[in-house]
Amino acid sequence: VVKKSIYDIRYNNKFDVSFCIGVIHHLEYPEKAIKELIKATKPGGKVLIWVYGQENMQFILKLLNPLRNNIFSRIPIRITRVLSFFPTIVLYVLLKLGFGRIEYYDMIRQFSFTHLSQIIFDQMLPKTAVYYKKEEALNLLKNNGLKNIKIKWVNECSWSVMGIKNH
Repeated sequence: VVKKSIYDIRYNNKFDVSFCIGVIHHLEYPEKAIKELIKATKPGGKVLIWVYGQENMQFILKLLNPLRNNIFSRIPIRITRVLSFFPTIVLYVLLKLGFGRIEYYDMIRQFSFTHLSQIIFDQMLPKTAVYYKKEEALNLLKNNGLKNIKIKWVNECSWSVMGIKNH
C-alpha cells in the first residue's frame, strides 16, 4: 500500500493491482490519474476504480449536488458541518418514510442519524464530484488501453470498473 498523490505515483510496472476507490470522481483530471495507475501496474496486472454512478442518483444530483457546488464546498468547514445537518434531516425523514427503493437507500435507511450526517457532511465537502453514467465509467479504463474490462454496478448507484494492463 502506497499513500501518494494519484497524479504523482512515480512507479513503473511495480504493482500487481492498482486501485482507486472514491477518488477519481473528485478529480479535476481523472484521465491523468488513471494513466498514473496504469503506469504503476505491471503488465498483466489489474487496475480497479470505483466511482459515483449517475443512475438512480437523481436526488443527489438535483438537490445535494447543487447545494454542494454553490454553498457547502465554498464555505469554512465548520459552517459546512453545521449546515450539513439540514439536508441530513430531510434525507433521514424521507428514508424513514420509504423514499428510494434501491440497494443504496435500503442500506443507508438502517443507519443512525449520526452515521447519515457523516455521509452527508462528506458529500458536501469536495469542490468536484462527478457522477458517471455506465458507459462513461467504462470508458475511463477502455480509453486508456486496458483489456478485459469489466464493470459492476454497486448498490445500484455506483460503478466498479476493472481492466488488465496489456503486456
